[in-house]
Amino acid sequence: MKFLAHIAAAMQETGHMLSFNNLQQMHFTGGVIGRLLLAAVLGGVIGIDREYHHKPSGVRTNLLICFGAALFTFLSAIVAGEGSTNKGQIASNVVQGIGFLGAGLILHNRDRVSGLTSAATVWAVASIGMACGAGLYGPAVMSAVLVIVVLEVVGVLEREGNLKSYTVVYEARGVDAENMKLSLLASMDSEKRQLTSIEDESMGEIQRLSFSVTATSRVHKRLLASFKSAAPIAQVFTFRSQEDE
Repeated sequence: MKFLAHIAAAMQETGHMLSFNNLQQMHFTGGVIGRLLLAAVLGGVIGIDREYHHKPSGVRTNLLICFGAALFTFLSAIVAGEGSTNKGQIASNVVQGIGFLGAGLILHNRDRVSGLTSAATVWAVASIGMACGAGLYGPAVMSAVLVIVVLEVVGVLEREGNLKSYTVVYEARGVDAENMKLSLLASMDSEKRQLTSIEDESMGEIQRLSFSVTATSRVHKRLLASFKSAAPIAQVFTFRSQEDE
């Protein structure tokens, strides 16, 4: 009981420059719950979309970023004080912090750079959180909707419109590995694509050949049709690369 009494007394100390009594806390923090809840919801919704596509920044990451940005933005003006002319000092540092976090999501693998969309999403989610923290509910909701539209609709348009190349992992199955490789090579040559890094694995009598190809949707469709029509190849399976955005 004495320990709790000490804590209660410490909470009521007024010596610190940022100490607030109960009335001041109620005055300064009015409406903060709604702002933080909205930030958590919007960040969570965007995170669900990223989680659905198995991206590294999922529900918890986007929710916490949006929530944290909202809280920092809300506290920035309070900590600065009524007479300060720089009420956005803390909030401005959120942008720099998110920049470091986003940089950690960008990976350079061989001749490809992945994670740019995830990093950009994190940056946009932080801005949505800052809008929630500032009480700009309308712009925050509209921005969240726009982010989801960009991630879903624009991504589909890029693929189906052959505007962007993406990686597909192909797995060809059959019984004659050498003839399968020759058929795959002929199909790739017809599209002027280089066949590299074939993983050869046997399971009983079945030979599995796996390799990846980066191309547009139109090229992938032609390659898949060519692979399936090859006599030595019994089955062809395709898998989307997790490194693609």
